[in-house]
Amino acid sequence: MDLALNGKKVLITGASQGIGAGLSKAFAEEGCDVHLVARSKDKLEAIRDDILKNHDVQVTIQALDLTSEGAIEKVLEAAGNVDILINNAGVIPSGSLWDIDEKKWRDGWDLKVFGYINLTRAIYPRMKEQGGGVIINNIGNGGEVFDPNYVAGTAGNASLMAFTRAMGGCSLDDNIRIVGVNPGPVDTDRIYNMLKKRAKEWHDDESRYTELQNRYPLKRPAHIHEITDLIVFLASFRSGYTSGAIFTVDGGITSRRSVI
Repeated sequence: MDLALNGKKVLITGASQGIGAGLSKAFAEEGCDVHLVARSKDKLEAIRDDILKNHDVQVTIQALDLTSEGAIEKVLEAAGNVDILINNAGVIPSGSLWDIDEKKWRDGWDLKVFGYINLTRAIYPRMKEQGGGVIINNIGNGGEVFDPNYVAGTAGNASLMAFTRAMGGCSLDDNIRIVGVNPGPVDTDRIYNMLKKRAKEWHDDESRYTELQNRYPLKRPAHIHEITDLIVFLASFRSGYTSGAIFTVDGGITSRRSVI
């Protein structure tokens, strides 16, 4: 299936690992130029070198903390005009209301919740001026499963879901599509760290995290490509009537009403 993405420019935040790294390579495979933003310069350089070795596209990288002063303006200046924005940076810590103090809560929301909002606010007018674009928010199924042991994350993700629907409901008036994706557990370091933390809490033995993994559909988290392939499709013209919608990819976990 030709997605007609060749030559498009994609800005990806949180691009140094996990889903972000997978998206960097997936869009490059479609012939897209990519601007990659994350804190780790070394990881970004490795991803850039790997892409350039395999694909004839342009890759620019920007090692930057998106919560630092003037960060959004620096991204806009370095990236230039983009056709597709993938908001992907940020991990909100897990824990109960008493585990997550105000500073941890605010720090998590500053990067992910306000990071998505602020970058959308900055990019949207540029996309409108150039005739359109696509903004995809990688959010997480915690916004649909109200787990008290992930209270900061479930509240933050639910906020981003509402933000995505509110903005995407009318954005096609400006030929801009805004869409959200809610992955469940994905085969990255983050999910295994969370599983080990829960195994320690529940069984006083983090090595029993595999028992929790066996409760997942197919007894595994999602493969990264099972998330990135959907996002690439949603960014393409073949999904051109999709906006203000959230797509959940968690093997049915949300319907089971449990994060783990």
